[in-house]
Amino acid sequence: MKFLRCKPDAIPPSTGKKIAIIGAGPAGLGAAGILRCKGHDVVVYDQNPEPGGMILFGIPITRIPKEPVRKGIKELANAGVKFVLNTKVDMVGDLGLMDQVIDPKEKIHLEDIIKEYDATIIATGTWKTREMGTEGERENADWVYPAVEWIVAVHMAEYGYKSWDTVPPLEGRILVVGGGLTAADSVLIPLTYPKIKDNVKEVVLSYRRSKEYAPMGAREIDNLILHGAKYWELTLPVQFRREGDKKIVKFVRMELVETPGAKRPKPKPIPGSEFEEEFDYVLKAVGVLPTPPVKDDCCGIKVNEDGTIAVDEKFMTTREGVFAAGDVKHGPSLIGPALKSGVEVAKHVEEYLSK
Repeated sequence: MKFLRCKPDAIPPSTGKKIAIIGAGPAGLGAAGILRCKGHDVVVYDQNPEPGGMILFGIPITRIPKEPVRKGIKELANAGVKFVLNTKVDMVGDLGLMDQVIDPKEKIHLEDIIKEYDATIIATGTWKTREMGTEGERENADWVYPAVEWIVAVHMAEYGYKSWDTVPPLEGRILVVGGGLTAADSVLIPLTYPKIKDNVKEVVLSYRRSKEYAPMGAREIDNLILHGAKYWELTLPVQFRREGDKKIVKFVRMELVETPGAKRPKPKPIPGSEFEEEFDYVLKAVGVLPTPPVKDDCCGIKVNEDGTIAVDEKFMTTREGVFAAGDVKHGPSLIGPALKSGVEVAKHVEEYLSK
């Protein structure tokens, strides 16, 4: 995967300008590849032990090979991009379980970075699973897991950064809730990863709409079924509870109702259609939340109600010289849009520095 947008021997002499990039995912790496080619000194901060972000730690090996990603990152490093890893840029608030999963060794305050560099790019992505708001969800957190956090824990162990003992256990009958690619990955990993699959008896995917309306696509659902998953469409968990040693999930069946102006029909519960099933573990993959390193206008940077960072048409935040790109700017997206956002913000930063 290519991030450096020039040949290493074509990089001009240093401009003397220093740029900090917070987040080594696709947006941050994309921006670094362009700005280094302009001759700027680029330092990328990341909380993980290895650059790559969700490309490396959030997407299964079977979906995206990791060596091409590592090769592209190594090319950036050889070209002079500096990586400061295992370092969390301090946030007002926290990432919940993800903080425990990653457990960065160092912390640095965003204000200190802003003051040290000529420009700063925030590209911290979406590293926290959205809560379902379902009855019993929080009370049963020892078997109802947030999917993204669990997937990252798996890859931390898979790459040798953590012991497999640190991965929340997953065995027996597994329920995955959601219809996006994170849900697809949450099904695929238990069915295909050698360290996990032998302890898994069955994986069930529950989605509140029908197959043709799933964000992951009908073809992806068919692929999961080919791998051995069961697919329950038009179902929604409405309660998680224990009865002695039993872990019970209560569902309601859904119907789709056409809504004027909506791109998809709206799922609506069918009264009296409730049913219950036993599962050993649940992975909730119902969306992710932006994770900016600021909150409540800290450091002079405004954060929108949905958690994204407010920017102008040139990706600059409400703080002079501080920019935002990728999912933390525009919300959850795929690798392509995030990488494109990194390329675009680099152009705006270059324009800012030239003035």
